[in-house]
Amino acid sequence: MGAGAVDKPAEMFDRAFEWAELTRFATLPGPQATLGVVSGRRRQGKTFLLDAVARASGGFMFTATETTEADALRQFGEALARYRGQPTPFRFAHWDEAVAELMRIADAGGPAVAVIDEFPFLAKASPSLPSIIQRALDPAAQHSNTPVRLLLCGSALSFMGRLLSGNAPLRGRAGLELVVPTLDFRLAAEFWQIDDPRTALLTNAIVGGTPAYRREFTQGDTPAGPDDFDAWVVRAVLNPARPLFREARYLLAEEPELHDTALYHSVLAAIAAGNAARGGIADYLGRKSTDLAHPLSVLQDVGMITHEADAFRRNRSAYRIAEPLVTFYHAVMRPAWGDLERPGRAPDVWRRTQSTFRSKVVGPHFEQVCREWARWHAAPDTHGGHATRVAGGTVNDPAARTSHEVDVAVHGETHDGRQVLLAIGEAKWSDVMGAGHLERLRHIRSLLTRSGTATEATRLYCFSGTGFTDELTHLAKNDPTIHLIDLLRLYHGE
Repeated sequence: MGAGAVDKPAEMFDRAFEWAELTRFATLPGPQATLGVVSGRRRQGKTFLLDAVARASGGFMFTATETTEADALRQFGEALARYRGQPTPFRFAHWDEAVAELMRIADAGGPAVAVIDEFPFLAKASPSLPSIIQRALDPAAQHSNTPVRLLLCGSALSFMGRLLSGNAPLRGRAGLELVVPTLDFRLAAEFWQIDDPRTALLTNAIVGGTPAYRREFTQGDTPAGPDDFDAWVVRAVLNPARPLFREARYLLAEEPELHDTALYHSVLAAIAAGNAARGGIADYLGRKSTDLAHPLSVLQDVGMITHEADAFRRNRSAYRIAEPLVTFYHAVMRPAWGDLERPGRAPDVWRRTQSTFRSKVVGPHFEQVCREWARWHAAPDTHGGHATRVAGGTVNDPAARTSHEVDVAVHGETHDGRQVLLAIGEAKWSDVMGAGHLERLRHIRSLLTRSGTATEATRLYCFSGTGFTDELTHLAKNDPTIHLIDLLRLYHGE
């Protein structure tokens, strides 16, 4: 791989930023060995990316497995010997020898890429390995190194996060720290090649933006259109012979940090049932709130849930499941697991769970997609300023002795730099929105204006998966602070 831009493989969807950063790192000039770290949740295509970089450069790639130190060294010695064209495997007694040999693979032709995929498996069996790599990158050791571009990759997010943090051995050593994200809802629709926005959103509510769920897990079986969606769920997701069927269970089983998977599954089930606060999760499980601090923090560390502060009350926050398939599993599949395991029962289960699917899966997912649109896709002119934070929130209504949920609250700054609440919005997947929904938003805006949080210029957003009444459409035409956002605008507009 020479210096300069390297063409992205034609079969690679999107990932232009990640490809550019990886190839820049792979071709860095200079005689010394350098380190890069690549992380991201499972099934996002990290291995596909790294394999493509290694192939493009004629580099070395080793994928670790969960095994003992001795066996890992044997596998590594065989792989390195094959790469070097040597007839007999290297016999490494310790990782010091293996890493020293790895650092010598570049020749006079320039930098060479070396990828160690699933690095957490190696480090689990050999806890000193990060320190050994650190020593190999020390100035004193660099005189015997060649310009190897070493890439360590892993899906165990908590482990990969700790690799470069605080006083960890490799802190300050990496010239690249790349997180490979999940595809957002717009890219996911493009990747699944679904043109109809309604079908795209329903599909996204089940499989999210994980590329492997289209490639390896469904072999390209996608909903052909609105009329095929239900049949697709039955044949591709609720079918015990297909890999997606057990995937949500395997995702937890594959996380090395999660020892008592039954507890973690029950916490996820509580969140999927609509409990977003720690107290509600505790009540659902019949446990004390303090008992949940550890499992919630571990689920957050491994990227299975997110924890977002309330848009209006800093002392409140909401837990949400980060992987849509896990929500779908807990809301729809787990309660009917016995039936679903018997072939032929899926169509009946799917019919029975339609209302649960709409309320527990699609409704919350639609709200999340609306927040994403407001944060990343809406134009500054739509907001009347630049969005800096978008969240859901709760607004007190002392006179009525109640509180109001706000699905989308857009905080940001106006064009002249003042910090303000730019917009509030309500998201309804199944309802045709009308003047009553607008009135509710106006009332919430007046409460927030009284408390000094909003102004009369704060925009009002109505997001609907079903449509708007003529009356609401007419009101919005005559008031520039009212925006009606349908599925077409979510997927293609600003």
